[in-house]
Amino acid sequence: MKFNTTMPKSLKTYYEKELSDYQTEYLNDNVKEAWNHLERAHIIGQKYPYAHSYVHWKMLQFGLKIKSGKEIVGQIPRLIFGGVKSFVGKIPVGNPGGANVPPLKPFPIEKELQDIFTKAGVSLN
Repeated sequence: MKFNTTMPKSLKTYYEKELSDYQTEYLNDNVKEAWNHLERAHIIGQKYPYAHSYVHWKMLQFGLKIKSGKEIVGQIPRLIFGGVKSFVGKIPVGNPGGANVPPLKPFPIEKELQDIFTKAGVSLN
């Protein structure tokens, strides 16, 4: 069985846009908007080990910035195990990745993100 380890270029553009938008909002102290972009990047990248782990790293940094002990503690195991779960193909599709949600629970994916996967020609599962 072959696992997806590299994000297709057609999807990577959307992932990178979310990270760029996150950075802009983060630098402008728009924490709610910044977090939303991280969650979207997580959903887009969670099938791919590097992308998945990177978003959890950014979420950990975000937790440090806002001084959220819950987010910091919650991101450490996600950072350690998220990429591994991606590598073996066991991800909770649609999970936004924050410590405010169970790490293994799948979530419905909003229509706008579903459309991104469709445009990129990438399956959600």
